[in-house]
Amino acid sequence: MSEKHFVYMILTSKGTLYCGYTDDVEKRFNEHLSGKGAKYTRAFKPVKVVYTKEFSSKSEALKEEYRIKHKLSRKQKLELINS
Repeated sequence: MSEKHFVYMILTSKGTLYCGYTDDVEKRFNEHLSGKGAKYTRAFKPVKVVYTKEFSSKSEALKEEYRIKHKLSRKQKLELINS
């Protein structure tokens, strides 16, 4: 069985977007909901997963997570979600 790697974005209760990496989106979202996720999602309650993209390697996924977090504006993130 090959590993799966995902980049995901979560919409928070404040209308902000949180981007992360995981190998299991549903499990990771539940961790965010239970307060065991990132510090950011403990402060801004997660509402729903609004974007996922699967990658064949962890390296590719982490590069995309970095690009989304550090290179894209909010407008560009919303365009990515809506594409």
